[in-house]
Amino acid sequence: MKVVKFGGSSVASAEQIKKVTAIVAEDPKRKIVVVSAPGKRSKEDAKVTDLLIALGEAALQGRETEEGLRAVVGRYELIASDLDLEQEIVATIEADLQERLAMDTQNSGRFMDAIKASGEDNNAKMIAAYFQKEGMMASYVNPKDAGMVVSDEPGNARILPEAYEKLMKLREKEGTLVFPGFFGYSPEGNLVTFPRGGSDITGAILAAGIQAELYENFTDVDSVYAANPTIIDKPVEIKRMTYREMRELSYAGFSVFHDEALIPAFRNHIPVCVKNTNNPHTSGTMILAEREYALNPVIGIAADEGFSTIYVRKYLMNREVGFGRKLLEILEDAGLSYEHIPSGIDDTSVILRQSQLTLEIEQTIISRIKQELDVDDVYLERDFSMVMIVGEGMHNTVGVSARAAEALSRANINIEMINQGSSEVSLVFGIHQEDTEEAVKGLYKEFFGACVETTIQ
Repeated sequence: MKVVKFGGSSVASAEQIKKVTAIVAEDPKRKIVVVSAPGKRSKEDAKVTDLLIALGEAALQGRETEEGLRAVVGRYELIASDLDLEQEIVATIEADLQERLAMDTQNSGRFMDAIKASGEDNNAKMIAAYFQKEGMMASYVNPKDAGMVVSDEPGNARILPEAYEKLMKLREKEGTLVFPGFFGYSPEGNLVTFPRGGSDITGAILAAGIQAELYENFTDVDSVYAANPTIIDKPVEIKRMTYREMRELSYAGFSVFHDEALIPAFRNHIPVCVKNTNNPHTSGTMILAEREYALNPVIGIAADEGFSTIYVRKYLMNREVGFGRKLLEILEDAGLSYEHIPSGIDDTSVILRQSQLTLEIEQTIISRIKQELDVDDVYLERDFSMVMIVGEGMHNTVGVSARAAEALSRANINIEMINQGSSEVSLVFGIHQEDTEEAVKGLYKEFFGACVETTIQ
């Protein structure tokens, strides 16, 4: 059995849903089909999820919701019409949205989860109806009925261990099962969403739950590329990569997967294949637990913007027992998570995503660090990028760091921070945000500039 997931661009219109239907119908092993909410039909278009967020926020603020409701229902209505579906499905979708809008808004997180999840839920109902119209034995599956049991953290659900045994029973159901991505239900029966992009997580959980032979993730690209195609013209395609490599690249800005999405598949040794809905017969990118050693130690280059650095200096810091713990407790009290902590003898830097920071939080943590840790200096700098080179082969190769640093030097880019994990799968450089594109270009030229092949095996 295979689990196959289709992203927002793959189900954005009737034309795309017809492609999805053909893909599912040609392989009877594609047992479970996970769908996202309809995505953008063009660059100027809006995703249904964004329309739903605007609708939910209007309801929370006590503003009129009719216009926003019509915008959402209108998208489904157009798709249903182009698929020649009965208007009954549109009426079902509108009634569902009306019911969600009538929910108690006291708990804003729970209310917004219900509104956002309707995008995937209603799309799954509509796609199941179209599968049936086309003569397929297909049915919509409610995640609650299936046993998708998650933690009760609105917007940040985690799958609970007992869910896997329940999901295994999906193997016994007949026909093709259409499953909405992005959400599950708490043990108390509350609807809870995964983090944004969580339909990928749903797919990986289901693949683990039914012990699938393969998890296919259909998107709008032929494969995963070694660098961002908007920065590098025609970057090389990656044909085989490991889970760890994909997770590192996802964390650092690759948009193919949410950075947590592959964990259930990884833990259950289920291979993942990234394929193109618009070109389904290409081989795509296979993501495996292990792969053969490649000649090039670097498999990909990624960059993510929007980081801040808290710089702390104190003479003999290294001899002060508990200094690091106290510093991190200050961040914890402010509800902040950190990304990297490069350190010296008398100084340390804490790298974190600046989206967590407000002026008030910034002032509070700087003040507390000064007063409670009695430091010689502390300040915060904004607008950094983390540029990462990734590859399982790096730990067996001498000189990768030197080559990367030299490439950045040739591009006249100052390195503010270098960090490498003990696994040596990735090497991270902190640079000023305005240098991001040039850094990616310089590193790509260094590690891939001599590539004759257009793919990495």
